[in-house]
Amino acid sequence: MAKVLGVGGVFFKAKDSSALGEWYKKHLGVPVEAPYGANFMPATMPAGGLTVWTPFKQETDYFSPSEKEFMFNLVVDNLDEALEQVRAAGAQVMEETMDEDYGKFGWFIDPEGNKVELWEPKASEGI
Repeated sequence: MAKVLGVGGVFFKAKDSSALGEWYKKHLGVPVEAPYGANFMPATMPAGGLTVWTPFKQETDYFSPSEKEFMFNLVVDNLDEALEQVRAAGAQVMEETMDEDYGKFGWFIDPEGNKVELWEPKASEGI
């Protein structure tokens, strides 16, 4: 039987894809290159980092205050600095952060209303 080996990409619609890509490039260093977006090579993932695929229940409020049907998670090397960068760029930053055994988490709403989770993994074996 064939099996899935990993997540090959995250694709979503944007009102202004060029502007949103440039916002992420400028304020979080996402290596956006037109016309395809950004490529993240596995070797750039820190120790303890991984990709998670999770269907949530329809009733979840985890994506709030965004009204979108999805949320994406970006791995960062410094959560506090990343949150300050997006705050300075006008993003709505959720005040609460979490510190778990597998890393620190924070959230913001991007210029198009998408909720984004930032994750600074702790060097470990992952989840």
